[in-house]
Amino acid sequence: MNARHLLVLPALLAISGCGGSTEAVRPLPPPPAPKLLRPAPPAAIQTQRPRPHIQVLPGLEGVIGADAEALTRQFGAPRLDVREGDARKLQWSGVPCVLDAYLYPPDAGGRPIATFVDARRGDGRDVDRAACVAALRKTR
Repeated sequence: MNARHLLVLPALLAISGCGGSTEAVRPLPPPPAPKLLRPAPPAAIQTQRPRPHIQVLPGLEGVIGADAEALTRQFGAPRLDVREGDARKLQWSGVPCVLDAYLYPPDAGGRPIATFVDARRGDGRDVDRAACVAALRKTR
């Protein structure tokens, strides 16, 4: 053997150690079947909202707690009547202000009543709610 063969021999020995395994390859077991989630039955789903908070301010007597018919008797036909589910928004406007009344049923299936009112000027600035109610009653 010459010197060149001696240099190649360690490289061949190193390469021969990189051979594949003689152990048989086993396939992985199949993954477990996915568990399907079922929706809750309709009876278990809560469909009613919590009791509405009722606004209590002086000067709003006869408005807070009134239903749509009573409000219409006080202020006339609303300019806007928006319904969303069991909630309702009625709006009246006049020279002094714009009044929004929000009606919600106090109990499931109950008749919606005004639980909150908001008032503003035509330019969007806030106005005293009781003063707006009084002004709109006078223009009626």
